[in-house]
Amino acid sequence: MGRPTLIRKPPGAPRALPEGWDEARAALAGLPGGGLNIAHEAVDRHAAGACASHVALRWLPAAGGRRDLTYAELARLTNRFAHLLRGLGVAKGDVVFVLCGRIPELYAAVLGALKCGATVSPLFSAFGPEPLKTRINLGRGKVLVTTGALYERKVKRVLGDMPTLQHVVNVEELGLDSLPDSFPIEQTSAEDAAFLHFTSGTTGMPKGAVHVHGALVAHYATAAAALDLRPDDIFWCTADPGWVTGTSYGIVAPLAHGVTSIVDEAEFDAERWYRILQDERVSVWYTAPTAIRMLMKAGVGLAKKFSFPGLRFIASVGEPLNPEAVWWGMEAFGQPIHDNWWQTETGGIMIANTAAMDVKPGSMGKPLPGVQAALVHRVETGISLVEAPGEEGELALRAGWPSMFRGYLGQEERYRKCFAGDWYLTGDLAKRDADGYYWFVGRADDVIKSAGHLIGPFEVESALMEHPAVAEAGVIGKPDPMVGEVVKAFVSLKKDFSPSDDLRMQLLAHARKRLGAAVAPKEIEFAAVLPRTRSGKIMRRLLKARELGLPEGDTSTLEGGA
Repeated sequence: MGRPTLIRKPPGAPRALPEGWDEARAALAGLPGGGLNIAHEAVDRHAAGACASHVALRWLPAAGGRRDLTYAELARLTNRFAHLLRGLGVAKGDVVFVLCGRIPELYAAVLGALKCGATVSPLFSAFGPEPLKTRINLGRGKVLVTTGALYERKVKRVLGDMPTLQHVVNVEELGLDSLPDSFPIEQTSAEDAAFLHFTSGTTGMPKGAVHVHGALVAHYATAAAALDLRPDDIFWCTADPGWVTGTSYGIVAPLAHGVTSIVDEAEFDAERWYRILQDERVSVWYTAPTAIRMLMKAGVGLAKKFSFPGLRFIASVGEPLNPEAVWWGMEAFGQPIHDNWWQTETGGIMIANTAAMDVKPGSMGKPLPGVQAALVHRVETGISLVEAPGEEGELALRAGWPSMFRGYLGQEERYRKCFAGDWYLTGDLAKRDADGYYWFVGRADDVIKSAGHLIGPFEVESALMEHPAVAEAGVIGKPDPMVGEVVKAFVSLKKDFSPSDDLRMQLLAHARKRLGAAVAPKEIEFAAVLPRTRSGKIMRRLLKARELGLPEGDTSTLEGGA
């Protein structure tokens, strides 16, 4: 509390950001004979050049040790995998699902499938049998790549319920050594499908967002602009490839830039993470607000036991980053954590706090070069633009950026409803200040309407997190016959605090002081943990469904599996 509203960056020559997308296109090689293929740009062009002996992936097994894969080795491994898939009849346009933990074979399978011209859908290894079956059937999957343990626990029991699935490949029984080291990559164009990413529906089936090989242009450009990625970096994206961030910025973007990526097999452990940052000399770190809050919960003292001499840039995505977390970055690492915003549908980062920008804690930053953003109101005739600084509106993006999704699989009408003319309507409400910074308010269906006030849950959650006892907060609107909805907060506490009526009253008073009586929560309930997706989003709709005894809808991406 009482902190400045701006973190100024030290003076110096800021790195020039690429203007639009043409510069990124020019940096890519393209397929021999024309066309574009993500695997060629991410692996083969480096393996054939100066980066052949440069480490592409540094795998850290959960049991300890490490395994380095150079770009030349990764090219051979992905080529062998492509031969394996081709031998199973995988052709251009077929869909290959990958269900693995964070192991080298996952990356080989994804990239090898792209070399075949297949569409790839990475899945969370924590998914239960039913979510797996649902996605594979929606995507009409032909091949599933997995491990023996995951097959026995999750795949085997629903195998007979997936009629399009022809082959299940166990990566522990591949026998790739006998396959050729070279593979003629399928001629794919920028508009050919490359990835199928599923995003949870609120009540019904998950939506399958289709992305194309041309999305690489945005991955490449935004990794430079938003993450400040440079060729000599040691980069660590902590996201699982089962989430779009783990694919776009855990596989594609760093490899396209020829950098070394850290791949950690283990689940979150605060001390292990600090040791990786220190010992691997990570220079650019891309993580999620959930992980940052878990590190905060462990205390800044643990961070101070380590040193991070190589770390020069930290970024976060998954849900908005509370101001308190940005300031904690200054305490723990001596630098702010840079929030950015994008969606499964956008395929890549659209709005960000870049390395050269002053940071306003709590803001998601400004649109990147090549991205045209606006705030709009939906009206009967379409949309109207919101011009006044500070006025709330729905965040919209002018269509045409390279990583824009090309459809929801089998749901054309649902896709069309996402657009008003040439504007993509994100469903996120935001504000824009006089300096052009964007501020997240909430999902349109999360905003609380109380006695004529529109209350964004993120604002209330951030205020609660300023209290020294609070680790996380999730806020919902609870129906009320007098005012429409009242604000209810669910709060998890830091390790040195315990739930009590006295603490509840302290938190209520703190929120009223910070937010005013009209916006502050009327009820606070303590919870050991809050439901969230593996991508880090607190599932407010699930909190609300449980509070009201309503159907929980699609919970397949809930952390811990379904």
